[in-house]
Amino acid sequence: MRTKSVVLFLGFAIIYLLSTLFQSEIVEIWLKPFLIPALAIAVFKINNLTVKKWLLLALLFSWLGDVFFLFVAQDSSFFLLGLLSFLIAHLFYIILFFKLQENAHRYFNRFTSLVLLYLFGFLYFLWDFLDELKISIMIYAIVVSLMLFVSIQINLSRQNKASRLIVLGAFFFVLSNSLLAVNKFYSPIYLYSLLVMSTYLSAQFLLVYGIVLLDKTQKKDT
Repeated sequence: MRTKSVVLFLGFAIIYLLSTLFQSEIVEIWLKPFLIPALAIAVFKINNLTVKKWLLLALLFSWLGDVFFLFVAQDSSFFLLGLLSFLIAHLFYIILFFKLQENAHRYFNRFTSLVLLYLFGFLYFLWDFLDELKISIMIYAIVVSLMLFVSIQINLSRQNKASRLIVLGAFFFVLSNSLLAVNKFYSPIYLYSLLVMSTYLSAQFLLVYGIVLLDKTQKKDT
């Protein structure tokens, strides 16, 4: 990825996270819509990226989710719009992952059980607190767990730096979503905004960097 575009994203991310730490709400609101576009610009400038379309779509719907979540305090329906946007983003990541591991072996081992354990444990823990959002959160949890599972398959089949970055990014995405859910439905978390956004931004950067690197590596191998 272009160094200038990456520096722009990282600069925005650091300023944003500092604003959450020092509770500068104005900076958070104004800067948040520029975070994912800065990363998308870096992707857009890459030539011959096989999965560019799918990656840009995943980032587009992630950006929509970020924007919708900004208005949740004014209207709770924006939470569902944000949830739907991120669900679609995860679906695009899943499609992208499958395209990256075409013709690769599929592995079903202890990691399958771990992902299922997370899924059922997460839903069991929060189920009584979800009220009318039970079905929506269940569908979202299934999709994000599938995204994590497919990223693990990539790592098991490729076993390289790029695949490890992808699975780490997927893990951070799941962690960020879990923190958000616990804070919203169960109990407030100390430094919630900082924890959720630091894991979320790390997830997006690691996923993008890993995907770009893996695409480049696979082209060299063919």
